[in-house]
Amino acid sequence: MATPSAQGALDVTFLAAKTAVGEVRMLVELRLTGWGLSKLTDDVSLIASELVTNAVLHVPDGKVRVTLTRELNAVLLSVWDRSDARPVRKRGLELMAGDVAPDAMSLDPGHGDGLGGRGLPIVEALSLECGVTPTEPCGKWVWARVGA
Repeated sequence: MATPSAQGALDVTFLAAKTAVGEVRMLVELRLTGWGLSKLTDDVSLIASELVTNAVLHVPDGKVRVTLTRELNAVLLSVWDRSDARPVRKRGLELMAGDVAPDAMSLDPGHGDGLGGRGLPIVEALSLECGVTPTEPCGKWVWARVGA
């Protein structure tokens, strides 16, 4: 992994390991600061953590690619992995933009199956838009656009 320059888009590939999450957060913070967008660091870093963690869990022996691109009024964070499985929302957990936290019942370990699925509502709440774009022959980009 090479440290990207302060001006261009971030485009890095990691082994799908738990350590990738912290490395991505650090690179996202450095890039946003270099762009003069440090106010976005908390939201974009949290989104990156959610998306990279998901990718690492679904392709533990593969690679994960992360891009962060500056747009006119936003930044676009994208995470690629070779799994065709789409992100899944935990039933009963809804977050809306401006929510401080999900309701306590949704986060109670005894409520539901406890097998994750909380990341997608977090990503949706923090981003202008998000989605999944399948790739050939396998894999997908999971992306989120955050307003600048």
